[in-house]
Amino acid sequence: MAFTYVKQFCKKVQWKRYTTYYVIAALFAVLLLLDLFNVLDSANSRYMMLVAVYAIMAISLNLVVGVLGELSLGHAGFIAVGAYAGALVSKALQAALPAAVYFPISMIAGGLVAAVFGVVIGLPVLRLKGDYIAIVTLAFCMIIYTVFINLGFTGGAAGLKDIPTVTTYINAFIVLIVAAVIIQNFVRSKHGRAIMSIRDNEIAARASGINITYYKLFAFTLSAFIAGVGGCLYAHTGPILRPNSMDYNMSIEILVMVVLGGMGSMTGSFVAAAVLTLLPEYLRFLQDFRMIIYAVVLILIMIVNNNATLKGYKDRFIAWCKCILAKCWKKCTRALKRKENAAETAGEAPEIPEKMSEVDETSLDDTERKGEK
Repeated sequence: MAFTYVKQFCKKVQWKRYTTYYVIAALFAVLLLLDLFNVLDSANSRYMMLVAVYAIMAISLNLVVGVLGELSLGHAGFIAVGAYAGALVSKALQAALPAAVYFPISMIAGGLVAAVFGVVIGLPVLRLKGDYIAIVTLAFCMIIYTVFINLGFTGGAAGLKDIPTVTTYINAFIVLIVAAVIIQNFVRSKHGRAIMSIRDNEIAARASGINITYYKLFAFTLSAFIAGVGGCLYAHTGPILRPNSMDYNMSIEILVMVVLGGMGSMTGSFVAAAVLTLLPEYLRFLQDFRMIIYAVVLILIMIVNNNATLKGYKDRFIAWCKCILAKCWKKCTRALKRKENAAETAGEAPEIPEKMSEVDETSLDDTERKGEK
């Protein structure tokens, strides 16, 4: 009976809408199992933590570049603002509060400060179009970098020191799942549909009565908030936070993740963040050749994504994998259904009476009586 309810529920659920969630949750579950059996060492644990942090940054930029359709090259500026704000709050509260309390507070503070900067930058910038937005956001990133180098309370060029190292792959993946839920629900909401209509045809959206400036600013601010949270996580991965680790090169790196994973695809951003984060680390044994191989892999992936023939082969391979998974699922469901039917049959077996009663002749019909004669 329980299997029937589960099967009906699985038919009603639109699984394609939740691809991002169960891809992230599957990797998180694997990591937890490896950690439980002491297979996951400290180096691989740090790599997975960085994968989750970069994935948060990538999906936040994907909201602007993929969903809104505006090219931003200053995303590292929001990450840096959130990182320094969260780190300063953590340093101020770590003596009075435990890490489980001050770390979420620092993430929220970093996200809010980054969101304020998003509003301040977004109001004049989003009135521009095309390449002008990319140039202005890049200039904002360089201004933030220069300011943090020259400020005293941020540590200057030497960096902000004595930051509590509290970011782990567990809290990073939890924040990643929350960020993915927020962005996916936002994209599917009324606001998300309005933003996608602006991306597709701004003139038609304006003629339909959509407030262009409001919706653009809303998406830009939400993206800056999530980027600030990701920056706070990044700041707590080590005891020192240097501004040169969050310059315009980080903006380009995150933009590559978004383009590589697919514009507007949250699952693709997560996969691209994992590939681009893990590939240089696992190629360290090649020393001087690892960055060459890294660049060649990037070029090949972009060629595959843009070549119609190769993309067809890739789509066939993905379809074949889905077919194999569907066949495995059918076999499992059939086996479970057989077991359930066998259990129901065993439970409904007829009881055999201990003593057969004599047949009453009055209960026999005319045909049976004629047969006896």
